[in-house]
Amino acid sequence: MANKQLSLFSDLELPATQAEVNSLANRGTFKDSRTAPIHSWFKYPAGYSNRFVAEVMHRYEIRPGHWMYDPFSGTGTTLICAKQAGVNGYGVEAHSFVHWVASVKLFWEFDYTSLAEKIDTLLTQARDLVKSRAGFTPLVGVFPELIYKCYHPQTLVELYLLREFILREMREDPIRELFKLALTDTLRSAAAAGTGWPYIAPNKNTGDKPAKNAVSIFSKTVRKMCQDLLEYEKPQERAVIHNVLGDSRQRQQLEDHQVDLALTSPPYLNNYDYADRTRLETYFWEITKSWSDITEQFRTKLMVAATTQVIRKNYTVETALSSDIKDVSPKVYEYVQTSVIELSKLRLQKGGKKDYDLMVALYVNDILNVLKETYRVLRPGGHFCLVIGDSAPYGVHIPTDWVVGELGLGLGFSQFEYEEFRTRGGKWKQNPQRHTVALREGAVLLTK
Repeated sequence: MANKQLSLFSDLELPATQAEVNSLANRGTFKDSRTAPIHSWFKYPAGYSNRFVAEVMHRYEIRPGHWMYDPFSGTGTTLICAKQAGVNGYGVEAHSFVHWVASVKLFWEFDYTSLAEKIDTLLTQARDLVKSRAGFTPLVGVFPELIYKCYHPQTLVELYLLREFILREMREDPIRELFKLALTDTLRSAAAAGTGWPYIAPNKNTGDKPAKNAVSIFSKTVRKMCQDLLEYEKPQERAVIHNVLGDSRQRQQLEDHQVDLALTSPPYLNNYDYADRTRLETYFWEITKSWSDITEQFRTKLMVAATTQVIRKNYTVETALSSDIKDVSPKVYEYVQTSVIELSKLRLQKGGKKDYDLMVALYVNDILNVLKETYRVLRPGGHFCLVIGDSAPYGVHIPTDWVVGELGLGLGFSQFEYEEFRTRGGKWKQNPQRHTVALREGAVLLTK
């Protein structure tokens, strides 16, 4: 059947105020999760709304004993909601640093009778170390240049000493990982430069801003995390949670028909270079030191969604789009292939000669593989909900929601529906280089 507009929340109470309406428009964003306990431990705007996850679980009566699957689990939004509800969860994330963030957020099995006391003791030790060494710590050549450009020198010394305390003085256990994540979340709050998502703007550090107290910011972050753990409502049912570092384009360790609800927000086409979004954090922890490190450790492992992932010499434009697309949905193949060829001609007329043509083809190839695996693991009657946005590179509209829905139907899903959350791209209207195609974000719902 053709896609139609729906209300995923028709069985819920309708919003009564404009504020509530605006909140519903945030379903595809991280805004709800920025203030939610546990979800807020790392500000990752590439994520999406924990409230939306809870609403979809409510609609489909997902309860303990059921299984949820998230093929792009990111920092763990879906898995955290599942665990809080006592529902089994299986999530896959290819970005190893982001996967680590989720693993820390998903560990709640502390000894709560002594957790606050242990944290207070460790914070005192950390403050004492910073105080004793802050004036005697040269930092020349410790970090990549970007890190020095983002911080007041005094603040950076504090951050470095906190890092050394965590890595050298704390034993390897879950509390150390909690401290490490707290320091990770402190990095952008303590910066003197513009470090808002998605980009870092070190040129905004003019050198005349006073130092920020990194120890104070870090301590408040740790205490907030401890408070979240102590106060959150423990699930009555203990769930099985698998947080997998892997590739959702490949077969997973899930049985056929095991999953009741698949729920995710895949990478948006031409939106972020997801490998580069954690450059500040991975530079600070010395996980990466250069663009090539980021490519090797992260970019090559992610599904293609940005031109920075495309190695042009490896493909031919005419055959980059897989023939599997044609087998599953001839009309999707025709539309996408036509767009790819058009983009291949447009790029030669543009100064940057962006590889949008190959990016689109490879993105659709990857999405098909994810859809295939999700279809396999879903039970008959199960649902796959994807929060997704469309794209228009060089002004060529790629209706990603329609592509995903039609491919789903071609694979055997019985129904494809769509609900729009919000329009996108309005803030770029004054940019003469920007296309004028109206973009949107919403939820694709596939029923098996």
